[in-house]
Amino acid sequence: MDQGAAALQATARAKINLYLRVVGRRPDGYHLLDSLMVFADLGDRLTATPAADLSLAIDGPFAAGLSAGPDNLVLRAAAALRAALGDGVPGASVTLTKNLPVASGLGGGSADAAAALRLLLRLWRRNLPGEQLAEIGLGLGADVPICLAGGPRFVGGIGEALALVPPLPAAWLVLANPGVALPTAAVFRARSGPFSVPARWREALPDAAALAAALAEGGNDLADPARRLVPAIDEVLAALAQLPGCLLARLSGSGASCFALFAAAEAAALAAARLSEARPDWWIAAAPMLTTDAGD
Repeated sequence: MDQGAAALQATARAKINLYLRVVGRRPDGYHLLDSLMVFADLGDRLTATPAADLSLAIDGPFAAGLSAGPDNLVLRAAAALRAALGDGVPGASVTLTKNLPVASGLGGGSADAAAALRLLLRLWRRNLPGEQLAEIGLGLGADVPICLAGGPRFVGGIGEALALVPPLPAAWLVLANPGVALPTAAVFRARSGPFSVPARWREALPDAAALAAALAEGGNDLADPARRLVPAIDEVLAALAQLPGCLLARLSGSGASCFALFAAAEAAALAAARLSEARPDWWIAAAPMLTTDAGD
C-alpha cells in the first residue's frame, strides 16, 4: 500500500426526477415507481487516499450535523465493497465535501455512496461486474443504482429497473431549496390515493420545449404530500415558474428541492442570479442537465 499515493477524486452529482409516478406497492411496503431521472452537472465531491483502515471526514457548506461514523452511506458503501472484494483489500481515507443540501430530493446520500463505490474501485485498482456493483448499491439505497449509472434513465421497480432513455435535448436547470430537510420516508407515508400509470415515451425530443411538453404529462406524485409537509415548497415553485425563460417548474423527487427547466444557459444563469438576489436564504444553483452518462 502506497501511503504517499496521490489522492483520487469523484463527483457525486445531483439527481433530478424530471417526472415521478408511484405505480404500485409491494407486499413489503416498498413503493413501485416510474420516473425519468437525470443529473445536473454539480454535486458533492469525494477525495480518497490509501490508508490502513476506512475513515471519513466531512467538510463543505452542508457538513454541519452529518455523522462521519459507520452509519454514513459513504462508509457503508466502502465497507460493503471491501467485503465483496474479499481478502487483501486495503483501507481508505475519504473526505466528503458536502455541497448539496441534506434530505433535499437530489439524491445526495445515494449519489455519495455511488461515487464512493466508483472511487474506491479506482483507488484499489479492482473491478466488479456492473450487475454486482448495482446489487451492492441497491442494498445501500433505492437511488444508488441510478447514481452508479450516472446518466438519464427511466427508472422502475423500487429503483433497480433501469432503462435507456431516447436522446434528450440540451437543457439547463435552476435548482432551489428553501432550507428545509424533508426525509423521503415521511413523504411516502403522507401519500394517499390511487396509483398512477407509467409516463414514458419512445421518441427522441428535438428541443427543451418539447421536453417540457412531454414532462407536463408526467407530473410528480409526491408533490402534494411534500407540499403538505413543507408549505414553503409552494413558494419555491411559484418563484421558479415566474422566472423569465422557465419552461417547467416542478418538485424533484420527494423534495424539498425544486427545479426549473430552461432552453439556454444564459437564461438559466440570469434566472438563478435573479432568484438568489430575491431569496438569499434559499440554496439556489444553475447547471446544465447531463444528457449522457457522466464520468467521475
